[in-house]
Amino acid sequence: MKKSDSVNLPKNWEMKRLVEVCDFSNGLWTGKKPPFINVGVIRNTNFTRECQLDDSDIVYLNVEKSQFEKRKLQIGDIILEKSGGGPKQPVGRVVVFDKVEGNFSFSNFTSVIRIKNNKIINYKFLHRFLYNEYISGATEKMQSHSTGIRNLKFDEYKEILIPLPPLPEQKRIVATLDKCFVAIDKAKANAEQNYKNAKELFESYLQVVFAEKEALAEARRHGEWEEKKLGDTNLIEIIDGDRGKNYPAQKDFSEDGYCLFMNTKNVRPDGFLFDNVMFINKEKDTAMRKGKLKRNDVVLTTRGTIGNIGVYDDTVEFENIRINSGMLIFRPNVKTISSHYLFEVCRSGLFKSQIKKYTTGAAQPQLPIKTLVNFVIPVPKSLKEQQTIVRQLDTLRAETQKLEAVYQKKIANLEEFKKSILQKAFAGELSGIGVPG
Repeated sequence: MKKSDSVNLPKNWEMKRLVEVCDFSNGLWTGKKPPFINVGVIRNTNFTRECQLDDSDIVYLNVEKSQFEKRKLQIGDIILEKSGGGPKQPVGRVVVFDKVEGNFSFSNFTSVIRIKNNKIINYKFLHRFLYNEYISGATEKMQSHSTGIRNLKFDEYKEILIPLPPLPEQKRIVATLDKCFVAIDKAKANAEQNYKNAKELFESYLQVVFAEKEALAEARRHGEWEEKKLGDTNLIEIIDGDRGKNYPAQKDFSEDGYCLFMNTKNVRPDGFLFDNVMFINKEKDTAMRKGKLKRNDVVLTTRGTIGNIGVYDDTVEFENIRINSGMLIFRPNVKTISSHYLFEVCRSGLFKSQIKKYTTGAAQPQLPIKTLVNFVIPVPKSLKEQQTIVRQLDTLRAETQKLEAVYQKKIANLEEFKKSILQKAFAGELSGIGVPG
């Protein structure tokens, strides 16, 4: 909140800097000098995105007793995340410590904010205010970045201006906010469940299409469908993208290069994503010739995140694409299988269950090609029937995506509504607020 904002505050409110009303303590290091004491240590991982304390996995450590005595948490302490975060998650989250029993401290990536005089400021009011500073983006401007870690500029943070009404009014505001948040969280949970149901609707239908149902079994008995192995050369050709030492070095990639060099990050669960691409120089083209895509090829990731898939059809604007390691090209025999039908089969539960069964490696999961060629898939003999199935799935997908968009919008609206309530609360305008349906 800026100093200019104080002009519009109610008459009995005043502005105070955070450093005027609070003391601060840096986090705890384990130390090496006895005597030691075993205590629970609140870390960044115990902060939820909603700035609530998650005590489900608090770590207990032996720490120096002298250090702990200076940093023992008290009810009403506010723990501030001052280092950590990530590219899409700023630091600055705050949680209230409210545990009655046990010995607890806080890690060196956090700091504690402790109110000097509880007769002037309510700790729940302060927490809601600092939470608002975080979700409104105010604290993001107080950050420095280094090697992927964000650090809060603590001296700037201490200068945050807090609008302070009389203590009874603070408690009324907290009670009103809590009531509103319960209603918002309930509405958001319902929207999130509806969003999940919409996604699962398509997945469940996809499962039915390729499952061992009576109608499908009957079709197989009459020879209208067949069980085919992926290694059947009359069905598809499998091309390995792993060219080993022939890959160009990082310095060879250039926007002025000869062709797009697709990696596993460009292949998503339901198609390609080209928001971050690399290019390979023309002189390296010979080494990559076997990994070149043709229209209607299907690409499957087989290393790291396994099972992501896309079709290189006419909707992809890029020409002359080659694939990196960790992927395979499925080149369908156009007389026996449609590329989009193959795409749908590879997204189905039937295919995913085989991936789960045969994936190897823990640190770097991979699906060996010698195993994948034995995967069995159901294939209608009629290309027309394959195309009919694809059209039906496309229609259902479009409908479920519309539903997903509706619920995503509702979730976003509820988030914005929460922000607006907080803004009103600390401007002295909190009254007559109802949660949108």
